[in-house]
Amino acid sequence: MRIKKRPIGIQKFLQEKFMSEYELVIGLEIHVELKTKSGMFCGCPADHFGKVPNTQTCPVCLGLPGALPVPNKTAIDWTIMLGLALGSEIAEVSKFDRKHYFYPDLPKGYQISQYDQPLCKGGVVKTSFGDVRIHRVHLEEDTGKLQHILLNGKRVTLVDFNRSGTPLMEIVTEPDIHSSAQATEFLKKLHQIVRFAGISDADMEKGSMRLEPNISVRRKGSRELPTYKVEVKNINSFKFATAAIEYEFKRHVALLEEGKVPVQETRGWDERKNETVSQRNKEGASDYRYFPEPDIPPLRFTKKYIEDLRVKIPKLADEVKEDMIKAHSLNEYNATVLVENAPMLSLFQGTVSLPSIKQANISGATVANWVINKVTDVSGTTPVYLADQIIAHQTVQTVSESELSIVISKVFAENPKAVSDYKSGKETVIMFLMGMVKRQLPKVDANVILDALKTALKNV
Repeated sequence: MRIKKRPIGIQKFLQEKFMSEYELVIGLEIHVELKTKSGMFCGCPADHFGKVPNTQTCPVCLGLPGALPVPNKTAIDWTIMLGLALGSEIAEVSKFDRKHYFYPDLPKGYQISQYDQPLCKGGVVKTSFGDVRIHRVHLEEDTGKLQHILLNGKRVTLVDFNRSGTPLMEIVTEPDIHSSAQATEFLKKLHQIVRFAGISDADMEKGSMRLEPNISVRRKGSRELPTYKVEVKNINSFKFATAAIEYEFKRHVALLEEGKVPVQETRGWDERKNETVSQRNKEGASDYRYFPEPDIPPLRFTKKYIEDLRVKIPKLADEVKEDMIKAHSLNEYNATVLVENAPMLSLFQGTVSLPSIKQANISGATVANWVINKVTDVSGTTPVYLADQIIAHQTVQTVSESELSIVISKVFAENPKAVSDYKSGKETVIMFLMGMVKRQLPKVDANVILDALKTALKNV
């Protein structure tokens, strides 16, 4: 007996119908590598990217017998500062814990992290879809990095421990996110806060900011949290985070419509196939066998210590954006583009502050327009070079009537059809003719050329 397949149109209709009956419930875990000079608990350099594998290790980060960890004060201070920027409650007493699990990227067999007494609790990030509450911000050491390669014809996995021990801050949200769009907006705002706070480059291509959505689905109207969640690990772009959430939404809805509950597991994002893939069953807190780190005493902070850190927080993205709008009369769009792109913002700020720009009376809006729309290599352009280009372009050249007339006559002779079209009523052709004149007299005021063209065309 042959089973009739539903036509594609009907399948799409049913899929959209089912999707409209469910909503996403998302909590996010974001890992941020702090740009300290040394490791979280040792003196190894924290700048591990691109270094020869296993050349930046020591007995402490490798967990060799007798080695004792010493916490990095700067990493602790920066984590507290981020918590303050997010509106978190800062713990007056905090501690480190051992989190046990057995993977080859952890040479000790455990990770020094924080469990029940994190540095920061609570906080909020506002989005256009609603507030996203922060559950906690804590500090830990990063793991090593696995490299899956082909060696002598065999597929093998190698471990590079250079990253092991780098200060790693984890931000965990409440399950307040209900769409991929809201998740993306939140992540971009958090990215800005981290970057403007000066505690991390948050370069996702280099892995210094990694995104991990915890995804589940429930029927619309329900207020109960789902009984499961699926974590998608180590996503390195906003685009892939959006795609992974959308993929999981469809996958979960399809399973729930079949009467199945999605397996609580950890999955990875396969960017080549545009789908998530199962990695392992998701662990619970009890699986990690947390207990207080015996080699590090509890951390105690006075209220004065915390307030002294608060005043060190630099201006964040929203404040910088407002300042640019007020000081340089930028429109909302250009100001937003600049704060979202670190190289562009740096080039704009460096250029607009130059004395030569101020002396030439060039507006911030003009500089912003050049940075956003005309500079092809932002990172390779210096403020001084850009200022020279803008000033040269803005300088108006005077020209005699006879010289201008000669150029216009030449343009008319080379473009008789354009002249004919203008005479027959196609007045927009005059802009083409002005462009031709501008090629030969690039620094002459456009209005002067336009007036001369109109006069000359009347006499043709």
